Amino acid sequence: MTTFDDRENAFENKFAHDEEMKFKAQARANKLLGLWAAGLLGKSGDEATAYAGEVVKSDFEEAGHEDVFRKVAGDLNGLADEATIRAKMAEALIEAKGEILNGE
Repeated sequence: MTTFDDRENAFENKFAHDEEMKFKAQARANKLLGLWAAGLLGKSGDEATAYAGEVVKSDFEEAGHEDVFRKVAGDLNGLADEATIRAKMAEALIEAKGEILNGE
């Protein structure tokens, strides 16, 4: 193998790793958002965990995160406004990235 091939493989591996970390962080953030929303809905324990799983799955409906927002906003039905939900989404992503970096 040439040095160029080695460098190319290293970049490809780094890209794949970075994408995997982004995916994991977003899934974890969606779970955190789901647990927060479950609390507002009066759910706890297994019911809250199941709801958080539904929120995670909703992210696979379309590209981007609007599908998650629509799911949570629709389920909350006025218990939190758009700004609050979007702020919680951003906060959850920061928290999820921190957890992943700390190996949690």
